[in-house]
Amino acid sequence: MSEQKQVLEIDEVVVRFSGDSGDGMQLTGTLFSDASALFGNSVSTFPDYPSEIRAPQGTIGGVSGFQVNIGSTKVNTPGDYCDVLVAMNPAALKANAKWVKPGGMIIIDSDT
Repeated sequence: MSEQKQVLEIDEVVVRFSGDSGDGMQLTGTLFSDASALFGNSVSTFPDYPSEIRAPQGTIGGVSGFQVNIGSTKVNTPGDYCDVLVAMNPAALKANAKWVKPGGMIIIDSDT
């Protein structure tokens, strides 16, 4: 007996990738945005990286992020708050948890 999965169709979603500088958050966000655009979606992006040249790994000051708003119709901004936060470490979660919409989803790498 197979389990049926419920699929929720939405017109727009804001995703934020976050991790230490050098973890590839800018590349991940760019590739995710490009793939979304190739499928015909509208995208608006906001790269967010620290001003420090190289902050210590795992510190809030060294957290880098990339936010993308993906929509089936034209999107004009990268969004204020995210529906999904992908955090690569505890510092990324601590720095960005306040930007997750109520009822949003947090995906965290539990190995770090």
